[in-house]
Amino acid sequence: MIYAGIDVAKDKHDCFITNSDGEVLFNSFTIQNNRDGFDEFYQKLESVTDDLTKVKVGLEATGHYSYNILGYLLDKGLTTFVINPLLTNLYRKSLSLRKTKTDKVDAHMIATMLMSDVNLKSYSDTSYHIEELKSLTRYRFDKVKERAALKQSISRLVCILFPELEKLVPTLHMNSIYELLAEFPSSKAVSGAHLTKLTNILAKASKGRYGKDTAITFREAARVSIGSNMPAKSLELKHTIKLIRELDSEIGEIEKEIKIIMDKINSPILSIPGISYRMGAMIIAKLVILIVLILQTKSWHMPDCPPPLINQASLMVPIPIWRNVALGIFATPYSIPQNLYVFGIQPLGLILPKREQKVNIIT
Repeated sequence: MIYAGIDVAKDKHDCFITNSDGEVLFNSFTIQNNRDGFDEFYQKLESVTDDLTKVKVGLEATGHYSYNILGYLLDKGLTTFVINPLLTNLYRKSLSLRKTKTDKVDAHMIATMLMSDVNLKSYSDTSYHIEELKSLTRYRFDKVKERAALKQSISRLVCILFPELEKLVPTLHMNSIYELLAEFPSSKAVSGAHLTKLTNILAKASKGRYGKDTAITFREAARVSIGSNMPAKSLELKHTIKLIRELDSEIGEIEKEIKIIMDKINSPILSIPGISYRMGAMIIAKLVILIVLILQTKSWHMPDCPPPLINQASLMVPIPIWRNVALGIFATPYSIPQNLYVFGIQPLGLILPKREQKVNIIT
């Protein structure tokens, strides 16, 4: 069996190739992060074996820097392992008390980690889907955050242009109000609007909820409004509404993609009451953090390791929801490995320092 370790960086990758007998086939060498560099690495593998099914390649999960070389290795049909940096760090500590860490040493250590049979699982279709869910849920979170900021701008602008409007409706952020303000972006514009046109806009946008009476109320309020007549702010209001609608459309597209992936995974997590496609995707994509939360909740920490900290903002879901889901799915921390398969996730082995005990965790 041939083992290759790759320490991934932005412009270059450090590599190390050995075999199951511990013989160093290619000592630490550097390839460029381009097609020529990838081909050079692949040619070195071909030069030491005729059967590439007996090759295992490991690399650390380093965010987007590892995407391209990972795709190249998978296209070549190589068995590839994407390893959580937490695992490599703990493995490094278990081998030596020295804090030696360089790119070349890391490449050697990753190859040694593959040789040691630490119960790692190779990159699979499920791994790909999980990465896609991570990207999509983070992207959606950014879009929702951006939309929330624009909605605050809407409230600010309405307070300047037509402050009485907010007291006449349950919320400014309704389709009917956006349609009204997109057409008449100030109290002066609303006060001069033709009643029939105003009624038609409200009735169509609200699907009949608002009619002539509401249109009259809005127009009368506009005629006695203290709102300022500021064309620049009116234009900003119209553009802000347009941006919010574009974000609504983009978020809808993202959620469609999330649903497609969740249908492919077919996770039983969706059978839990209150868990939608969107929430289920967040839970699966953030399952590592969920497991850490379970360990914290149960006061069960790894030996010689400080309790991990959780940044609630990174969860993108309120802490109580995670805690309820965690305690509802996993009765004890020792049931984590078995229950991970419920989500369609392949666990990775985690070596604990100074013990032979293994705990399953995922990347």
